[in-house]
Amino acid sequence: MYESAPSQNLRLSLHPFNALLYLYSNFATDPSAKDSAINYGFRVFNHMLSNKAVPNEASVMSIVRLASAKKDGDYAFELIKKMNKEYNLVPRLRTYDPPLLCFCENLEAEKAYEVEKHMGSIGVRLEEQEIAALLKDWFCGEKATGVKGVSFDEGLVKEAILKDGGGWHRPGWIGDGNWVSKRGSLDENGKCCCCGHQLVSVDIDDAETEKFAQSIARLALERETLLHPKDWLEQYAADYEAIVDGANIGLYLQNFAEGGFSIPQESEKGSWHVPILINNDESSQTWLCITRPSVVESCDKAKALENTETSEDGHGLCWNNETLNSFNT
Repeated sequence: MYESAPSQNLRLSLHPFNALLYLYSNFATDPSAKDSAINYGFRVFNHMLSNKAVPNEASVMSIVRLASAKKDGDYAFELIKKMNKEYNLVPRLRTYDPPLLCFCENLEAEKAYEVEKHMGSIGVRLEEQEIAALLKDWFCGEKATGVKGVSFDEGLVKEAILKDGGGWHRPGWIGDGNWVSKRGSLDENGKCCCCGHQLVSVDIDDAETEKFAQSIARLALERETLLHPKDWLEQYAADYEAIVDGANIGLYLQNFAEGGFSIPQESEKGSWHVPILINNDESSQTWLCITRPSVVESCDKAKALENTETSEDGHGLCWNNETLNSFNT
C-alpha cells in the first residue's frame, strides 16, 4: 500500500506513517531484520517530512529508536531537541530512553549527562532504569577510575564497623582502579554471587530487644500508628533471627545519623551492594554489585567482621521485610 500510494496519487496522513514507523522500530530489535528495518524506517520518515506531515511525539519516538538501534545517539538526541524547538512537542521519558541508553552503552558519559540535563529542563524525571544506566556509565568511565579511596587501615576499618554495629564502615571507598558494575544476587548464606564477598547482618541481644521494644512503644504513643508493639515482640520475636528498626534504615524521617543503618551496604573488601528489587512475596533479593577486583586480595587479611553473624535468608540489612511492614502499617 505504501509503495503504491505515489503511483495512485494518494497522499498519506500522519497515522499510516506512524503505524509503519512503529512496526519498523519494533523490528529493529531483531538481528535478522535490523538493517532493513532501519533503512525502510528512515525512508518512511523522510517521505513523511517531504509530504509536509508534521510528526508528533509517537513519530519521533519511533525514529529515535531506529537511530539508537544503529548506534547513532547523536541524531536521536538532536531530533528530540528539534521536536521541542520546531514542532513545539514535549518529549516523554520513552522518547529520551533510546539516546540515553545508547550513550550509556557506548560509554559516552558526557553525552548521556547532556540528555539528562535536557530532560530536567523539560521536566521529565528519571526512573530506575535510567538512573541505573547513568550510574553504571559513570563507574565504567575515567572519572570513577581516578577516584581514590582512603588508605587501607585494618584497625580503622574494624573500629568503624564495630561502632556501626557491623554495617557500613563509613571511612569511604577502599583502593583505586577500575570498577565492575553488574546485577547479581545473594546466596542463602548472604554471600554476593558476583564478587564472592560476604555480607553481614546485625543481631541484637535481649537487653537491646527490650530497649528496642520500649522505643517502638514510645513511638507508637507519639505517632498513634502502632498498637501494642511490645506484646507483638514478646509473641513473635523468637521467630526471627533479628529484627530491623525501620526508622534506622531511613523509613522514618530519613534518619541516616551517625550510627544509624543505611540500606546500601559496603563490605569490608570495598564492594557496594544496593538492593534494586524488593518483593515481600519472594525470598530472593536482587542487588547491584559494584566492586573493584584489584582490592580483593589486599583486603583478604581484614577480619573485621569475625564476630558478626550472617543472615541466613540472603537479605543483608533488608531481611525480615514482613517485620518492617508490620511496624510501618
